[in-house]
Amino acid sequence: MLSVYKVALAPVLFAQALWLRHAALRLPEPAGPRSGCAPCSTASPELRVLVIGDSSAAGVGVLQQTEALAAQTAAFLTDLIAAPVHWQLVAKSGISTRTILKLLQAHELERADVVVCALGVNDVAEQRKPADFVRDYKRVIQYLADRVGARAAVVNGLPPLHILPSAPQPLRWYLGEYAKRLDAQLQGWCSQADNLAYVSLQWAAVPSDMASDRFHPGQGQYRRWARLVANEIAAFCAQPRNVVNRMPYAKR
Repeated sequence: MLSVYKVALAPVLFAQALWLRHAALRLPEPAGPRSGCAPCSTASPELRVLVIGDSSAAGVGVLQQTEALAAQTAAFLTDLIAAPVHWQLVAKSGISTRTILKLLQAHELERADVVVCALGVNDVAEQRKPADFVRDYKRVIQYLADRVGARAAVVNGLPPLHILPSAPQPLRWYLGEYAKRLDAQLQGWCSQADNLAYVSLQWAAVPSDMASDRFHPGQGQYRRWARLVANEIAAFCAQPRNVVNRMPYAKR
């Protein structure tokens, strides 16, 4: 039925999408280093985390990387596992699952034990088919497994676009429904592999907590998001290392 509504509302949706593209407040990506280490007083081996994705992974909505997803995840994680956590961020506004491989290929990636992915909003904007979206996501994960040696990945779901305050109705409703379709496919894929963890972002459906552009997460939301991701990585770390190494990276 969503396709039927898309056709019926096409003139309105197209006009509203053009308006949103020109009227939306564009915030910069936050300043600060895109790699670092959260120290720990213990002599435990270092855990290495690679964070990739679009503008939300990059931290748009806050001023400094210390307030964004990657650095905060490392800070929370080092307390949970009592070990130093090295992190690297490779993210860019506008990136989708279709285009991120070029971004990754252009960067010098460090070895990583776990990958954290935040993708999907731009796939909604590009109207990617759910099957194509998940297929390209699998390619990204497998590419990183081969290139950086990661044994597990935390896959973040799509944000609650159905409450997006910057978008007018019915565009807001349509984007929300389309995002739910992609999100359901993503969650279903993650449930098939023990070394993939899915993190829902539907808890972020609070417009008053969002950034000033009324699109990206606000400071408190990034902090909560980082805690959720850190918890999932800590759960991977609690598994016997030999079991994790034997697991297929992603069932196809």
